[in-house]
Amino acid sequence: MGRPTNNQTIVVIIPVLNEEDSIGLVLEHIPEGMATAVIVVDNGSTDRTGAVAEEGGAVVVREPRRGYGAACLRGMAEAARFDPDVIVFLDGDYSDYPEEMADLVRPIVEDGYDMVIGSRMMGRRAPGAMPVQALIGNILVPRIVQWLYGHRYTDLGPFRAIRYDRLLELGMVDQNFGWTVEMQIKAAQKGYRTLDVPVRYRKRVGVSKITGTLSGAVRAGVKILWVTFRYAFGK
Repeated sequence: MGRPTNNQTIVVIIPVLNEEDSIGLVLEHIPEGMATAVIVVDNGSTDRTGAVAEEGGAVVVREPRRGYGAACLRGMAEAARFDPDVIVFLDGDYSDYPEEMADLVRPIVEDGYDMVIGSRMMGRRAPGAMPVQALIGNILVPRIVQWLYGHRYTDLGPFRAIRYDRLLELGMVDQNFGWTVEMQIKAAQKGYRTLDVPVRYRKRVGVSKITGTLSGAVRAGVKILWVTFRYAFGK
């Protein structure tokens, strides 16, 4: 697997919450020399997540407001000091394969795409890696997005790459479960050139804070659907 060319500045943002057992593995498997900086955003961990991330060479910042989107926004603010060309979002639970990062970045730096989504639905998923409710949501919501906004996605996966200037233009606001679908909807509305690429997906280390419980899955599902319909009828 080759690395992207064109001397692009690539910054990786990893939101984390109590990922002490997995964040070291994630950092270890980011392709050597690909990222100018790796920013780990600690969203209120009570274990050694931040310390392990620092030991692994990451820039660690803290975001006290709980929520995936809040952590991503904090990471974006920190990334600005590196003047990035491309931002990669990656989960800290080791469910994604960081070594596939080049497959997401290359279409941006070599082929002019604005955003690339790592599609678990197109790739190989380990048995049980995605709970039934997550599978249903990642089939249903992209179809609703296509119906409402005329753009076809195959997944809402968090592993994604986007040009930094394009990301800023989106004016992201969601602070929790609606972050990924907000990004994809706004990209569709602005006519961004996007691409879904297959990625592998495995069982995460530990228990999911979202799909690991019924209440978490329900809250996430309701919020994602609300955001999906919200932008069709104005902000």
